[in-house]
Amino acid sequence: MADFDIERSDVLGDVPHGFFGSIRGAHQFGYGGPGDPALIADLRTRAAQAIAKGSTVVMPHQVHSPDVIAVTDAWEDTPEGRPVADAVVTAEPGLAIGVVTADCAPILFADRESGIVGAAHAGWRGAHGGVLENTIAAMEKLGANRSRIAAAIGPTIAQSSYEVDAPFREQFGADDEPHFASAPDRNGTPRWHFDLPGYVIATLQKSGIEKIHDTARDTFANSERYHSYRRASFAAEPGYGRQISLIAIG
Repeated sequence: MADFDIERSDVLGDVPHGFFGSIRGAHQFGYGGPGDPALIADLRTRAAQAIAKGSTVVMPHQVHSPDVIAVTDAWEDTPEGRPVADAVVTAEPGLAIGVVTADCAPILFADRESGIVGAAHAGWRGAHGGVLENTIAAMEKLGANRSRIAAAIGPTIAQSSYEVDAPFREQFGADDEPHFASAPDRNGTPRWHFDLPGYVIATLQKSGIEKIHDTARDTFANSERYHSYRRASFAAEPGYGRQISLIAIG
């Protein structure tokens, strides 16, 4: 098995964390993707060890919701039976919390002073529905201060790769216009390119987060390094893989 492809963000400092690539598809971290669940479980465990030796991986069952879980104890990392949410926060050492993504934005949060971390999965539904604001609020309930929280955005589909239609555009208001750019009409119908990372950054800034870093890695365009739901759909592939993003308390 190839070594892990891990990208880190300076905005999170020395907090153990990582955005993991696919190594040309060799690493597939999601139970909803292809592969033997037992091998996926082992890979997720080894990924947790790669960022924080001795840590236990803790990840929710994701459904594009705004829901957040404050984790105090690890649950069994199995395909079925995990708590349903799209973000997790913790103040407990020894837990490597995280999310899986395949075009949606993975965001890792840390208040280094208070020792509180978070991880969120934000597709357009989750970001629009409040998962980022809820993650910040959940961290504050544990003792974090949003003025100290840093947020790193991992590999996400870029605006130039994210073409959307009018029904999608209608989900957003006039204030969101800067996140849409005109795209060529398709079969006579208007299209736009949506800037998901930009929308996430704007949402974080509105929530009072000042320390933000976007890795600016386009999952769709970089097939050598990342899985992509949209790329797989265009290729009519029967299944698609997921990246993993993890953070722990140092």
